[in-house]
Amino acid sequence: MELTAELRQLEAKLRLGGGPEKIEKQHKQGKLTARERIDLLLDKNTYSQEIGLLVAYDQYLENRGQKSEVRGQKAPGTQNSELSIQNSDEVGGAPAAGVVTVVGCVEGREVVVVANDATVKAGSWWPETIKKILRAQEIAMRCHVPIIYLVDSAGVNLPYQGGVFPGQYGASRIFYYNSIMRRYLKVPQISAVMGPCIAGGAYLPALSDVIIMVEGTSFMGLGGANLVKGATGQTIDNETLGGARAHNELSGVAHYRVKNDEACIAKIREFVSELPFKAEGAVRFVPFGKAKTPAEKIYEIIPEDHRQPYNMRELLDCLLDDGLLDEFQADYAKEIITGHARIRGIQVGVIANHRGMVKSPAGGPPRFGGIIYTESAEKVAYFIETCNRHQTPLLFVQDVSGFMVGPEAEHSGIIRAGAQFVEAMATALVPKIVLTVNHASGAGYYAMAGQGFDPDFIFSWPTGRMGVMEGDSAVQAVFGSQLEKLRAKGEEPDTDLEQQMNNVRETYERDLDAKYAAARGFVDAVITPEQTRDAIELSLRTSLNNDGPHIGQFVLPPSLV
Repeated sequence: MELTAELRQLEAKLRLGGGPEKIEKQHKQGKLTARERIDLLLDKNTYSQEIGLLVAYDQYLENRGQKSEVRGQKAPGTQNSELSIQNSDEVGGAPAAGVVTVVGCVEGREVVVVANDATVKAGSWWPETIKKILRAQEIAMRCHVPIIYLVDSAGVNLPYQGGVFPGQYGASRIFYYNSIMRRYLKVPQISAVMGPCIAGGAYLPALSDVIIMVEGTSFMGLGGANLVKGATGQTIDNETLGGARAHNELSGVAHYRVKNDEACIAKIREFVSELPFKAEGAVRFVPFGKAKTPAEKIYEIIPEDHRQPYNMRELLDCLLDDGLLDEFQADYAKEIITGHARIRGIQVGVIANHRGMVKSPAGGPPRFGGIIYTESAEKVAYFIETCNRHQTPLLFVQDVSGFMVGPEAEHSGIIRAGAQFVEAMATALVPKIVLTVNHASGAGYYAMAGQGFDPDFIFSWPTGRMGVMEGDSAVQAVFGSQLEKLRAKGEEPDTDLEQQMNNVRETYERDLDAKYAAARGFVDAVITPEQTRDAIELSLRTSLNNDGPHIGQFVLPPSLV
């Protein structure tokens, strides 16, 4: 529970964006903040999932200014003392990378929302801003759901233009995705210019289906009035150059003009309500009950020491409808659990790592839960292929320490079996949702639908630990031969060597932390156990808007291939 409390404190700080003064400045300009706009846009009393809230939170510390002021800010519903987060959790100068990306519901249908946060450096783009926008577009493309852009950005953050402008995954890829969605995928794109929209950023709304502009506060142009003055010598104000009236009456670039932010949001909701709903897919949604065990029980199930075992089936009782799991090959390769279940009435194929020792039915040595053996790899590969044939979405509950090593494992063909596991997972056409509850280590993380294999959504609990190996293993890998020589001489490590080993452990502990992974976009969000059923349900419903193939960022319709 301590890790959950720390996460909530950090999230509260990040949701303040640029802080109370910048929020007040936005209000004085007659504008709502990005989060206020999103709250107004999404359906009331529905669950929404922010994607990438922690991205870049621990970066750009030198730009933040007076850290003491940050540490003293009071977030809604918290006490000042709760915000005294340690150095590694200090909020840097780019909270949420200056853009809010959310999956939620508008008029009863799932959508993706991208909203520039103008309280953070005027909504300018850091390299991580691009990463977040691209991730949001990829979700929209893969799931075939509408995407809504709430634009309020001063453009590229110039000191960081080298990480924003060029490259395959630079800002231009945003417009590439715009174009693919518009021309081929038929994914609805709605843009609301609710502040400045300058230079290349203007192509984002221009490549959307609908553009709304707000009178008096919005501007769209390849160059502002100052640039025009410098480049051509002409004197003109921004409103005349590229305001809402100019682009609706003169250029015809925009399609609608509204009086204020509230009217703009109402117009967007109207557009979404007019979109046709998708046809019913292969996966049936049935009435559902509650989980067998309350989510709060998870705090008792997961041990404080991540190395200790626990009962994965008890944990699944907290996630699955009525705790019902129709286990597939329950008596075989028990170190991994596979089976059919429902979450909020949606059928899923569950793949979960058992933790703890497993007796060998043949009387051999026990097996370690969380390790993938040859038989467990073959079992999961077959199960995935079966779910894929039946169009059943997959839920990976990760607590994996890797594949088994040693002569017995190698001679049993674990490399071949592991390849079958990876190939089955990578080529499955159905939605894949990932939840990391503890370890996500080595090649086992890859096989359990790691980020590189494009799962539709990937979440972690605060207890998640993502890395090649644990700190103690790293110490052994780096200093093992040195320690062996000392032991042969009957000597102990000196103070300097102890310090070096401790430094390696500390570095690995930091890099393994779920927040570290989230700050770099390795997971979509760190969620709490209490949020998990809501988050998985929304992810499944969003993914199932597309009953076609879920591979890569997008798949073009067969008629275009």
